[in-house]
Amino acid sequence: MRSKWMKAGLLALASVSIAAQAAWEPTKPVEFVVPAGTGGGADQMARFVQGVVAKHKLMKQSIVVVNKGGGAGAEGFLEVKGASGDPHKLIITLSNLFTTPLATGVPFNWRDMTPVSMMALDQFVLWVNADSPYKTAKDYLDAAKAQPDNTLKMGGTGSKQEDQIITVMLEGVAGKKLTYIPYKGGGEVAVQLVGNHVSSTVNNPIEAESHWRAGKLRALCVFDKDRLPYTTKLSHGMSWQDIPTCASAGLPAEYVMLRGIFMPPGVSKEQTAFYVDLLAKVRATPDWKEFMEKGAFRQTSMSGDAYFDWLGKAEQMHRELMKKAGFIAK
Repeated sequence: MRSKWMKAGLLALASVSIAAQAAWEPTKPVEFVVPAGTGGGADQMARFVQGVVAKHKLMKQSIVVVNKGGGAGAEGFLEVKGASGDPHKLIITLSNLFTTPLATGVPFNWRDMTPVSMMALDQFVLWVNADSPYKTAKDYLDAAKAQPDNTLKMGGTGSKQEDQIITVMLEGVAGKKLTYIPYKGGGEVAVQLVGNHVSSTVNNPIEAESHWRAGKLRALCVFDKDRLPYTTKLSHGMSWQDIPTCASAGLPAEYVMLRGIFMPPGVSKEQTAFYVDLLAKVRATPDWKEFMEKGAFRQTSMSGDAYFDWLGKAEQMHRELMKKAGFIAK
């Protein structure tokens, strides 16, 4: 009888222990770092996640979004790298996860953090002002080829990052130099194009969507192998799906960008699992599905080994692109 009671007691203790581990959750507000300026794609997604978590009460604690975009995002990355073991800190990443250490030599690598989840892949669209003479991507490319170097001005987020990498791709096709003008974030980039201070941008859809709806911008092509899948008419009778691929217009350039979540190094598997589950709940909401269509995202998500493997391949791809562009720090 005593043996039976002892066995039952041990089983009960084991169950309590497993439940305690599975039940980890934040005990104070969670800081959500954005390694970029306000108004851009990463900032908008972070604040959207913050709102969905609060609206649906997916977590007892609140999320506080903090922008730390200094040094092309190095400020935010280094802070999270230095917060070893802190489960109350998240960071949303874009491709500066790869480009910033390559371009600046800052002592940081994505492996210095804990991968949590890929939320989606973001697109890039070639945009011009609605009053621009360029009606198609071919018009734009022909103009670039015909005009002297540095005539066309391309506005973009940061230097030696995604927008400038795509600009170098365009230069390679046109055989001409563009004047690249860096700004702090995608929101500011869109405003500069609306004001006709630059000739074009390669903003993410979410960064230019409101201006496109308002008839202030024109979308020429998307830098992906396939057209976008979203068919709702948004601007002048056009949907995201109506935007042709850049390759079909003679611009054989493709580039999509990570929207992923990381934690500091040294956190436990249970703590990481909490956020994997939390973000899966966010992606399951109707709000998220609407956000994905609004921003014309490629709805690709992953975590665990698949995410880790994807990151390694993406890092190598960016190393090759950065080397070709001459952007790697010496």
